[in-house]
Amino acid sequence: MVRAPAETDAVRISAPARPARTWAVLLAACAGQFLVVLDVSVVNVALPSMRADLGLSGTGLQWVLNAYSIAFAGFMLLGGRAADLFGRKAMFLTGLTVFTLASLAGGLAQEGWQLLAARAVQGLGAAVLAPATLTILTSAVPEGAARTRAIGTWSAVGAGGGAAGGLVGGVLTDLLSWRWVLLINVPVGVLVLAGAAFWLTESRTERVRRLDLPGAVLVTAGLATVAYGIVQTEEQGWGAAATLLPLLGGALLLGAFVAVEARAKAPLMPLGLFRVRAVSAANAAMFVCGAASFAMWFFMTVYAQNVLGYTPLDAGLALIPSSLSIVLGSKLAPRLMPRAGARNLAVLGTLMAVAGFGWQSTMTADGTYPTSILGPGLLMMTGMGLASTPLAALATSGAAADDAGLVSGLINTSRTMGGALGLAVLSTVAASRTAGGTSPEALTEGYALAFRTGSGVLLAGVVLMVLWLPRGSSKP
Repeated sequence: MVRAPAETDAVRISAPARPARTWAVLLAACAGQFLVVLDVSVVNVALPSMRADLGLSGTGLQWVLNAYSIAFAGFMLLGGRAADLFGRKAMFLTGLTVFTLASLAGGLAQEGWQLLAARAVQGLGAAVLAPATLTILTSAVPEGAARTRAIGTWSAVGAGGGAAGGLVGGVLTDLLSWRWVLLINVPVGVLVLAGAAFWLTESRTERVRRLDLPGAVLVTAGLATVAYGIVQTEEQGWGAAATLLPLLGGALLLGAFVAVEARAKAPLMPLGLFRVRAVSAANAAMFVCGAASFAMWFFMTVYAQNVLGYTPLDAGLALIPSSLSIVLGSKLAPRLMPRAGARNLAVLGTLMAVAGFGWQSTMTADGTYPTSILGPGLLMMTGMGLASTPLAALATSGAAADDAGLVSGLINTSRTMGGALGLAVLSTVAASRTAGGTSPEALTEGYALAFRTGSGVLLAGVVLMVLWLPRGSSKP
């Protein structure tokens, strides 16, 4: 087990805040998390308007999404370690500033390349900001029931950000213009910056004040290259050189990263961290759950629009109950964990999601809202909410205090990379069934197969949790 160092080990951690201040810290951390997760999906419904206004090609539209997700996934571990070394508050403010300025630049873009560049910088800011949000929260709230509730709120807000993307994007695009799906981040970002500058206190480790540059370059390049290879599958397929070469190159870079870290005096990623059972198992489980949950939102949205004929705004409204249920599950989890145990609750939540995926896979081309969207959506989302909080709690409780930012970046990376891989794989599965067909019946068959495959992925995750996650409390 990795020991959490004491104050005398040169790790300076701010004392738990007063109750009123703790809620302010929680508000700032959750607002930052909401923004970075929201921007993964909020631009989806605005893509046709972006194409008409800026003259983007089909490939260009794809890169409006990919530029953000690749930078986000690639720099996450670096962002987490930077928070440990240079200060969690400093990195929170830095990441949010970069994110906000890039949102302004993207909203004002006059050319396609300007929008793509802004989205990449947005992803970089998000990669610095996201790990700091969870680390600030866990530093401000002492370990125990209070921290579990705070993590539950953080998980709920993050899940709500992903769920709200379609609705927020649809409302802003319909009522204003596509530019406001980015510009809305500016006033919100400024408000959060002002509150964070006033309320947050600084915390960092001072054991090592230099960054492992070779490790940082290798892991960032490796994760970004793997993410690039994954997103290439949407256009090129899995067997194309444009897909296989980045995937192979990324794997080699990550292998080199592991070799460098094993010999480094002050590694970016101490490999001993993975000997902590809670950290390694919870991240593996989060990867699997992310693989299914990211794809779940995508397929439910396209089913509502492409098969049932909903408008983007109608689709967003239709998913509101499901969005609220994932928030409900995340908020119920802290109450249930002391009785059921973190591992058991994660398993129960995932099994509930499996049932929802199975129900969703029975969709038909003439399905009704209660049975084809509402019912299965409530099961899937509540289950995911119940599972995400104990997994996050297990991962963060199993690490030393001076690795808090790194572990936070790691669990965000696991979820993001799992989501990217899962969406690519399940999209390929759906396309293999439709075989190019665009009729509602053909599309429904493809989406249904994707949900059946997703239920199998989650069942594999259940087996992993039962065999690997530590029993009882969230201790390793």
